[in-house]
Amino acid sequence: MTESRIEQGTSRTEGTTRTLHFTLTLPHPVEKVWAAVATPEGLTGWLAAADVLEPRLGGAVTLRWLNGGAAYRGRVTAWDVERVAEYTLEGLHGRIRFHLEPGTILRFTNEFEGDDALRLDCLAGWHEHFLMLADALDGRPMTADGWAAWTRERWQTLRDTYAAARP
Repeated sequence: MTESRIEQGTSRTEGTTRTLHFTLTLPHPVEKVWAAVATPEGLTGWLAAADVLEPRLGGAVTLRWLNGGAAYRGRVTAWDVERVAEYTLEGLHGRIRFHLEPGTILRFTNEFEGDDALRLDCLAGWHEHFLMLADALDGRPMTADGWAAWTRERWQTLRDTYAAARP
């Protein structure tokens, strides 16, 4: 089996709006990747507990970060089964979009309001979560014990890498 590949995230700034982009090559069936980004069971293994997820356009969503973060409520703002899941959350995380393509390519976009420090935090955070996604798809999802043992060390290393590669 081919290894997952997570390309370095990129960002664009327009005023105070930050848009992050990641491209992941995930050697797993579309159905499996879709389940990881669009179901409560899948999201819990690498990103957040989906306390609420109504899988339809306009449906409610509440994601609660399991590494000590808060819960964010919002709406499903795009939904095309096995192709696009987009959640627009109140507060920090803004709009997060997962777009699956044949191959299995996952294109991710995160759009939010914030300063450059938050841009770097989010680039590092998403990159780390995508490493966790690759592990989850390979059969090693995060567990409650794993989340409890989570530290900022890998995140800080990623953040330092993104800061050094300033556009």
